[in-house]
Amino acid sequence: MGDTTDIKKGAIIRHQNDLFVVNFCQFVNPGKGSAFTKTKMKSITSGKGIEITYKSGESVDVVQVQRQNMQFLYKNGDTYSFMNQDTYETVDVNEEVLGEDAKYLKEGLDVIAMMYEGAVVAFELPKKVRYTVKEAPPAVRGDSSSGNVTKDITLDNDLVIKAPIFIKEGEEILVNTETGDYGGRAGE
Repeated sequence: MGDTTDIKKGAIIRHQNDLFVVNFCQFVNPGKGSAFTKTKMKSITSGKGIEITYKSGESVDVVQVQRQNMQFLYKNGDTYSFMNQDTYETVDVNEEVLGEDAKYLKEGLDVIAMMYEGAVVAFELPKKVRYTVKEAPPAVRGDSSSGNVTKDITLDNDLVIKAPIFIKEGEEILVNTETGDYGGRAGE
């Protein structure tokens, strides 16, 4: 048993005799009233999503999981293959387990798998991931004066994000995996 301070993305919570993985959590401290934590969770067994708001300090049944270092290998249809970095075994994971995080995967990316009773139930990605810019349209003179200081760029894993207009093809950049935002040039 834990409390609301133990809730974070990737945590496994037992709620109404079912296990849920936390996909999103936000601590809110309003000016009036007591603080609370908003969560979006997905059932591990049914895949059904729910939203729950916990009052600050409320008791929560956080399930202990084993953390395992893995490396993403490749995607085959709706299955993603990972290699256990301790045993070198290949583990196939359904796309539903990854959810929105699947778009950040690229070959060779090191991740942490959350294991419960021998099965992968969630993943923790690095906070920032390095990508190479595959496509970046050239900046047009006058863009910045019109307030348009970002453009859509395509990365080496086909992820499309907004980035500053000075980013060019072939550059290496960082992307924040929690927000999907441009995180700076790699090496800065």
